[in-house]
Amino acid sequence: MILTTINVLLLIVFLVTAFTVVYSFVFSVSGLFGRKRNYATKEVYKKIAVLIPAYKEDTVILETANHALFQNYPSHRYDVIVIADSLQQETLTKLRKLPIKVIEVSFDQSTKSKALNAAFSTLTDHYEIAVILDADNLMKADFLTKINAAFTNGCYAIQGHRIAKNLNTRFAILDGISEEINNHIFRKGQQALGFSSSVIGSGMAFSYLYLKQVMAEIKAVGGFDKELELKLIEDNHRIVYLEDAYVMDEKVQKSEVFANQRTRWISAQLIYLKKYFIKGSLCLFFGKTDYANKVAHYAMVPKVLLLGFLIIATLLSWFAPDDLLIGFTQWAILTSVYIIALVIAVPTNYYNINTAKALASLPKSFLLMFIALFKLKGANKKFIHTPHSANFEKAGN
Repeated sequence: MILTTINVLLLIVFLVTAFTVVYSFVFSVSGLFGRKRNYATKEVYKKIAVLIPAYKEDTVILETANHALFQNYPSHRYDVIVIADSLQQETLTKLRKLPIKVIEVSFDQSTKSKALNAAFSTLTDHYEIAVILDADNLMKADFLTKINAAFTNGCYAIQGHRIAKNLNTRFAILDGISEEINNHIFRKGQQALGFSSSVIGSGMAFSYLYLKQVMAEIKAVGGFDKELELKLIEDNHRIVYLEDAYVMDEKVQKSEVFANQRTRWISAQLIYLKKYFIKGSLCLFFGKTDYANKVAHYAMVPKVLLLGFLIIATLLSWFAPDDLLIGFTQWAILTSVYIIALVIAVPTNYYNINTAKALASLPKSFLLMFIALFKLKGANKKFIHTPHSANFEKAGN
């Protein structure tokens, strides 16, 4: 009886992890065959609102706002709009000297969705495209041009290619690699097999009026982008991944920031899995595979946690008794397949000595994420801010 119980529990754990492994492998391989989407440029320049929510981001927002003004796009056809939440007066004064719009907001509990909704209630509706950036994001000079080309060719929702702005610490390198793995599997790979790309929370573009309408219904503390992508798919709008539309994003530089950020992400993932699991399952049976596929993302085990778990399970299974249903061979195969999936998804520019050094921090990353599992209670009820730095050289490992 005891052995049967252990085998049943072991099988359940194996199947849960196998789902993430197989899913990752399939879409990692498919990403190899994904084609970059290039849209013909037309002499039509849609009016764009570049929305930048900034909560206590005094160290980076000036650089971001100023950098956003230098786009290869007609200056009179886009506005940079900083949604200033709890910024210092000195920062506000400097921002107002730039040819941008500054919307001051204040909330008892700040969230990105509240900031965006406040901006929509203030702005007029003469915009056609809304671009959402984080306060640390820097658009490449042709970003808006490529977004506009996609929209003039019929796109409705776009996720740009977010890349690392800094690789100055081991955690920043690991974070940058994680971002690119997600880009390959959840965006490029998804698109290659006919599914919508996933969105990330920034470097995104949507029909302005549609986004304004949908955001009014979203009250999420964290993970507003998950509700947004599900709503888009439910309304039969395909999310396109523009691989060559680049936005540079600051990667976490310290372990404590890494831990806080991952706590927020895991909490949001579990919240939305619980909220949409039944609906997503029903959609699968009714042929709405794009919606079901997105909900399936929320059931996937986070990469670092899964990799660490698989390695530990494989090592322990070597010493396990032979009468267990799942033994060393099964765990070793699963671990090998997952490592292959991850290796395929990592861009070649990361294959260098600095990455090799950064991999030494993977055990610490696993431990931090494991600890984060015990801090999830209430994490999605309050806004967990990820601080950013304008001076990468002084950041420690």
